[in-house]
Amino acid sequence: MKSDKKGQIRFVDLFSGIGGFRVAIDKLGGKSLGYSEIDIFAKETYNTNFGDPDEHDLGDVRKIEKLPEIDLITGGVPCQSWSVAGKRLGFKDPRGQLWFDTIRTVKISKPKVFIFENVKGLADPRNLSNLNLIKSEFNKLGYTVFSKVLNTFDFGQPQNRSRIFIVGFRNDLKSHTQNFEYPEGKENGRELIEFLDGIRKKNIVKNKFSIHALFEGKVPLSRNASQKIDEFNDFFVLCDTRNGHTTIHSWDIRDTTRHEKEICMAILRNRRKKKFGKKDGNPLSLKDIQGLVNNVTKKNIDGLVAKKILKFNKEKKIDLVHSKNSSGVDEIYRVYLPNSRIFSTLTATGTKDYIATEYVEGKTLEEYRNNFIEKILRKKNLRQVTPKEASRIQGFPDDFKIHKIDRHANKQIGNSVSPIVVEEVVKKIIDTGVFDN
Repeated sequence: MKSDKKGQIRFVDLFSGIGGFRVAIDKLGGKSLGYSEIDIFAKETYNTNFGDPDEHDLGDVRKIEKLPEIDLITGGVPCQSWSVAGKRLGFKDPRGQLWFDTIRTVKISKPKVFIFENVKGLADPRNLSNLNLIKSEFNKLGYTVFSKVLNTFDFGQPQNRSRIFIVGFRNDLKSHTQNFEYPEGKENGRELIEFLDGIRKKNIVKNKFSIHALFEGKVPLSRNASQKIDEFNDFFVLCDTRNGHTTIHSWDIRDTTRHEKEICMAILRNRRKKKFGKKDGNPLSLKDIQGLVNNVTKKNIDGLVAKKILKFNKEKKIDLVHSKNSSGVDEIYRVYLPNSRIFSTLTATGTKDYIATEYVEGKTLEEYRNNFIEKILRKKNLRQVTPKEASRIQGFPDDFKIHKIDRHANKQIGNSVSPIVVEEVVKKIIDTGVFDN
């Protein structure tokens, strides 16, 4: 690999944000000839770190008519139109139409290679026609195009962040494409504590359990790569609509009787059944609940309403106050322990996810859960990650200067591409020899 020669790769960075692509490509011997970004606060952070001359500011991508001679063009195309968190309007969303401006810039500059990043929603089967359209337009410009979803977690960072990376090689350099392959992830052995400030590291020896002890013999399909099938989770989920071995419900942390807990669990387990309605979660009548649990009275329900666990809807049916998965409980959704090897996807708008500032252990599941409730929740030994910690989790080097105003810093980091993933993709492109001449 010939990536140590400074200035080997001449590139332009579209939708540059704060420079996630730039950090990685500079490290591999890149030479930036321009960037395009319209968010003034993101540009402040970009210029603080890179200090580019004014003529490198290409302005709004929609107005670009000329580009310098370059080897590589990159960009994190705005993704809200394909995101599961958005309305999935695709090309009907003005932000989705920015793909056509992206394609136009490739037509103008004819780079040897391009790399564009987007949310994994673009790779969803429901968006396959849109992804194929994008690829087809690049094909018409004379490019061989590849795409693959990569997760930041697989590249040494404790973050569950899956993104599609679209790579194109100009056809006159097609001989290099046979050598191209996406990087393979590596096992993540780094704990969250390595990215956090002010928390003392503690070595935890985790107990091993049988599948029956943890999951009653059936492992849930929803478990991700960071979750072991023979260990307790390193995080807890506060949620009233789902159940798991480290799920904490509002009735677990409110002062409730065994009978009240039984009522709540019956609602949780039955509200999705078709006989109670067509929705994913249906309110139940008092009669419905009385058919599920013995000796239930309206007074029981009123008591749980007073404790802000249950509520009545307009039809006087009964539902959970926290009736959506991600709503959490008391504005907290997930709490990650310092020894966790994963954290949630960082977003521009923030999350209800926290880190515990103390470790939790337990020989039994009941002890583990109770210790978490008493030590972390009741004593409020938890906090959200700081912008600087988020920057590290995203994969920026420690000397990267984040925006001085926290709300701007959090938005910018959540919007950014993970530099560590870009670096590995670019290394694979360099390995093809496409930049040698």
